[in-house]
Amino acid sequence: MQCIYPSTFSIVACDLEAREWGVAVQSKFFAPGVVVPWARAEIGAVATQAHANMKYGPDGLQLLEERLSAEEVVRRLTAADEGAAHRQLAVVDAEGRAAAYTGEQCNTWAGHRTGDGYSCQGNILASREVVEDMAGCFEESKGRLADRMVAALQAGQAAGGDRRGQQGAGLLVVREGGSYGGALDRYIDLRVDDHERPIDEMERLLNLFYLYFERPDPDSLLQLREDVARRVTGCLNQLGYDVQPSDSLDEQAQMKLDAWVGEENFEERMPKPGFIDPGVLQHLENLAKDR
Repeated sequence: MQCIYPSTFSIVACDLEAREWGVAVQSKFFAPGVVVPWARAEIGAVATQAHANMKYGPDGLQLLEERLSAEEVVRRLTAADEGAAHRQLAVVDAEGRAAAYTGEQCNTWAGHRTGDGYSCQGNILASREVVEDMAGCFEESKGRLADRMVAALQAGQAAGGDRRGQQGAGLLVVREGGSYGGALDRYIDLRVDDHERPIDEMERLLNLFYLYFERPDPDSLLQLREDVARRVTGCLNQLGYDVQPSDSLDEQAQMKLDAWVGEENFEERMPKPGFIDPGVLQHLENLAKDR
C-alpha cells in the first residue's frame, strides 16, 4: 500500500451553480498538491492526508462515479484499510453532500468540520480553531470557488495553521471543458511546492491564472474601433510592432495584435476577432507604459 505523510489542513468543496468541484491544501510538507487533491467534474472531489493513502484519491473518484454518496465513499474506503486509524479523508459528491473521517491515531490537533457543500480538515494543527475559522470563512464568502477555498486556507493559517509551519500548497478545481482549449475538466491546477508563505504565493499564481486563462464574459469585450483601437495600435507601436496609431485596425494591424497575443499567451482571453478583453488591454497598456 502506497502511504506518505502530508500532515496538513485542507478544504474540499463544490459550487453546484458553477458546476465546479475542488480541493485546496497547505502543509509543512513538500509538494502537498501532488498527494492531497483529487477531483473529477460532475463526479466530486477527494482530499487524502495525514498518513495518506493515495489510493483513496482514484478509488474514491471511482466510487463517486458509481453514484455512491460522500458518506458511503468514506465508509467503504476506511473500512477496507488496515491503516485507517492514521488517515484523514474528506469527500464532496456530485450533489454537494460532504463527509469526512479523522482516524483516532492522527497527530493532534486533528479533526474536521463538514457543512453544505464543503469539508474542512487538518492534523498536527495549532488548535480546533484552524478548521473552525476555515469553515466560517468559506460559509461567509461569496464569489468563485477557487477564491473562496484559498481564502479559507488564509483563515486557517491566521488561526495557527499547521503547528510545524508552512512549506507547500496546492489548488485543484475541475469543471466540464474547463481546461486550456476546453478538452479536459482540469480548470485550475496550481502548486506551490516549497515556499516561505505558500498560501500568499498561491494567491499570486491564481491571479495570474485569471489574467491568462479565465475566459471573458462576451458582453465585456471591447470592439477594436475609435478610442480602443487608438489605444491598442499606439501600444503596439510603442512595443516595436511597427503599427501606426489609428482609430481602426486594418488587416496588418490585426495580424500584429494576434502576434502579440500569441507571444503573451492570451489566446484564451481573445475569443472574437475585432474585439479585445479589457484585462488584456490593461496588460498591453502596462507593458507599453513600462517600455
